Amino acid sequence: MRDKKNLRTGYTTGACAAAAAKAATTLLLRNIAPSTPKGEGLCVEIPFPDGSRHKFRIQDSGYRIQDKTAFASVIKDAGDDPDVTNGAAIIATVQSSEKNLLTPHTLPLTIKGGEGVGIVTKPGLPVSVGEPAINPVPRRMIKEAVMELISECGLQNSEFRIPHLETTISVPDGERLAKKTLNYRLGIIGGISILGTTGIVSPISSESWTATINSSMDVARAMGHNEIVLSAGRTSEKAHMKKYNLPEECYVMMGDYLEYSLLEAKRHGFKKIHLCAQWAKMLKIAMATPQTHVKYGAIDIKMALKFLADIRYGSSLFKEVQNSSNSFNTAREIFDFINSELKTLNSKLFSGVCLAAKIYAEEIVGAIPVVTHLVSYDGELIASSLI
Repeated sequence: MRDKKNLRTGYTTGACAAAAAKAATTLLLRNIAPSTPKGEGLCVEIPFPDGSRHKFRIQDSGYRIQDKTAFASVIKDAGDDPDVTNGAAIIATVQSSEKNLLTPHTLPLTIKGGEGVGIVTKPGLPVSVGEPAINPVPRRMIKEAVMELISECGLQNSEFRIPHLETTISVPDGERLAKKTLNYRLGIIGGISILGTTGIVSPISSESWTATINSSMDVARAMGHNEIVLSAGRTSEKAHMKKYNLPEECYVMMGDYLEYSLLEAKRHGFKKIHLCAQWAKMLKIAMATPQTHVKYGAIDIKMALKFLADIRYGSSLFKEVQNSSNSFNTAREIFDFINSELKTLNSKLFSGVCLAAKIYAEEIVGAIPVVTHLVSYDGELIASSLI
């Protein structure tokens, strides 16, 4: 594996949409404004929110004279980040409307969503219900890129009356790609979201995951829910759904971002928090680990056994280990040993771990009650801090 410092950055779908929009607008204006610069043909440069400038290669482009419509596409390059939209074509189609001629000082641009761009159906997101899922920063980047072109053309100081420009962003493969995301949970249907706050995708960063956690909680609160379910993975989430069947919006995939998710739940004002995880993650939480990803350290088996021995009923585990030839290399092996050798105490010991995890979580969120649920490797709820 390459060191993270050497991983290549990429561009957001929002940045690609802005580049495609500027390229398509260039083609359109060339046919209605003689002063439009010829440009570099296959490349276009746009401004980014931090003031930097970046150049994009245009994959495909064209102009239809009969309906005064131009289009251009950019292939999304996510760098070395494992982004589901990497390699997707982001297309901007720009059409002029002579029925709505505007003065040079009026922003001549409407942004719409086309094929493969999702539609927002639930409140709580930065885009209104019924609108295409094109977030505020990408919208601003599109407008700034197009207005920069108009300025380069000299049209803002001329007598030329700029036609209204209708820009439609589409992603032909967007509906299929959206099935690999959590858009359905956020109430975004029919395609992907056009996202990005900086224009840059940093490889293996936490930004997209934590942004999804925030958005999920925004939607849950906007839907009027007062409790949230934080799960370490899909198996844990399904197990809780099967037993408790809370509204879909209540479920938030926290992954390894335990402390972050708990603090966000507190900030959002939830009155109750459910926390679901399988054994290794729950044991880490019980041992007061704020970030449970293995890259922050695997479970120290000796410390884990000592921790378990200190839990009520855990001393039996410690004695069994001392009296046996068992040596453990993983948390899973400890779990299997408890299940097979301590059948009379396993449920009480598992509940003790859940209770310790609850106590740690409540130290983070204060007065908000937390209920922890341990999920087996078979996908069943087997213990809880309620027991």
